[in-house]
Amino acid sequence: MPNVRPVPTVRRRRLGEALRRYRNATGMSLDAASAELGWLGPKLSRIETANGHIRPAEVAPLLAVYGVTDPEIVSALEGLAKDARKQGWWQTYSGVVAPAYADYISLESDAESIRIWSPLLVPGLLQSAGYACETAAANATTRTPEETAALAEVRMARHAMLTRPKAPLKFWAVIHEAVLYQRFAVRPDTMRNQLRRLLDAAELPNVTLQVMPLAATPHPGGAGGFNLVGFPGPMPDVVLLENSSVRLTLRASTKCRSSPTPSSASSRPHSPWTTRRHSSHG
Repeated sequence: MPNVRPVPTVRRRRLGEALRRYRNATGMSLDAASAELGWLGPKLSRIETANGHIRPAEVAPLLAVYGVTDPEIVSALEGLAKDARKQGWWQTYSGVVAPAYADYISLESDAESIRIWSPLLVPGLLQSAGYACETAAANATTRTPEETAALAEVRMARHAMLTRPKAPLKFWAVIHEAVLYQRFAVRPDTMRNQLRRLLDAAELPNVTLQVMPLAATPHPGGAGGFNLVGFPGPMPDVVLLENSSVRLTLRASTKCRSSPTPSSASSRPHSPWTTRRHSSHG
């Protein structure tokens, strides 16, 4: 049977980037690091570029070559190696979910926390079924009705991240007040149901929801929405920046303790309590 080139999944890319970062910190070349373990050929290069597999049992010896013995780091990277080939539920929708979207859902499923500034739409994790259907249809003009419905199903399935039994996702969102005034002519009750969904979600202990007031002064979030995805342990955060012309992913080398967060996207966003009170009058 011919060798099948592995698909560079998000987990495999995160693992490869981490291993390359630790190697670079030592100043070792690929050849020198490979020689320490008796690896031949381009094996290490393929691992670092997410085009090759590394067994979980090989992770600790490789990190030891780089002088990395912290049990938390070793365990985290062994976990990525173990899960690199796992198929996510969203892959059953591969015919309609674009690769970039699938990558984001994979990050979301592994995340410990997500902080988001969303100036145009209700974030997907907080959307009602009707809102998801309407906005998916509006943004997928070349899709069939069946494909649009499938995209809405994916958004609904993502809600499970917020209520999973083990370590539910910590979600902090700031949305623009204008989002709450959006109307849908075909289904006028869409926004009413969406506001109820926001009220219900805001009651979850792991969800913080704030509203950027219409009267807010210019702020860093004016350049476009962003997501800051945080992972357990020593794994670096992932930052996604968006505007009308570009979508850029930045992988931070350290935890983004001092990076812009939703609270600094506005000078004075409404508190969660104010958000619930405001929404109830929508």
